[in-house]
Amino acid sequence: MKVVGLLLLLVLLVGSFVASIIFGRTPITFDMALAALLNYDANSIEHMIIYTERLPRAVIATFVGASLAVAGALMQALTRNPLASPSIFGINAGAIFFVVLASLFLSISSLVFLMWFAFLGAFLSAIIVYFLGSLGRDGLTPLKIILAGTAVTAMFTSFTQAILVFNETGMQDVLFWLAGSVSGRTLAMLLPVLPFMVLSIVVSMFMGRAINLLLLGDDVATGMGQNIVLVKLAMGIAIVLLAGGSVAVVGSVGFIGLIIPHVSRGLVGNDYRWMLPFSAVLGAILLLGADVLARLVIMPQEVPIGVMTAFLGVPFFVYIARKGLTKK
Repeated sequence: MKVVGLLLLLVLLVGSFVASIIFGRTPITFDMALAALLNYDANSIEHMIIYTERLPRAVIATFVGASLAVAGALMQALTRNPLASPSIFGINAGAIFFVVLASLFLSISSLVFLMWFAFLGAFLSAIIVYFLGSLGRDGLTPLKIILAGTAVTAMFTSFTQAILVFNETGMQDVLFWLAGSVSGRTLAMLLPVLPFMVLSIVVSMFMGRAINLLLLGDDVATGMGQNIVLVKLAMGIAIVLLAGGSVAVVGSVGFIGLIIPHVSRGLVGNDYRWMLPFSAVLGAILLLGADVLARLVIMPQEVPIGVMTAFLGVPFFVYIARKGLTKK
């Protein structure tokens, strides 16, 4: 039954991908899209739009959505907190801070160069959180990771706000990084980080059984021959690569890592051997759908995709908190 459900979701993913190519300010029919893929005509405006804008953003939304969802599922397992998401590592805040620094102080405007600064900020944030969370006799614990991540997030967010206050003219240059967007992104931005994202997703799919044991408790997992330090380290690295790569490409897109693991858990239970693939597909579907809505809501203008995911995520966050899931 779970296999059938996953196959149905893959069909829905294909439909969402096609919708991302078709819908937008410029009308594109399915026949046009198919013709552009099979027989590209450089003189056709519609074909140019498909290849230079619609197809790249659909591909980016697919991989980023899958990456953020898998990172969220891993994060909730690592911290054993159902409200955890990749941003708890300070990844979003660190990446955005470095983008602001590079944009305003180094006068870098190339999205490709800014992407690498975002990736650097994401990794630095994760290293700081890991170091702070490891202090003390008991070493790295879920609670200490959460506290350290919250502190680092607050720190980098404050730094970013302070810089923008003193340089308000630069706000527009980094606005879409702050809000999150796949608009204007190209495959040239995705390709450098794509191998890291794909490798992390593939490795995560093979970690399902190890994560299931880890959820039983460190003592139980160790007693069953699990190397919990190695498993946690692998999960942490995967989270940084997935979330850091995503933020580096599209900016700050929140709540996917929070929403999707709960949806997957509702469909297949808490078995991470199934949760992770379901999360990857559902995350891609959600971000593709959010991108389509972002184009249509106030056409011809476009809403940053981070705003759309926040619109969905905030009520979901409140619902989870009211259900008291953090006490479980």
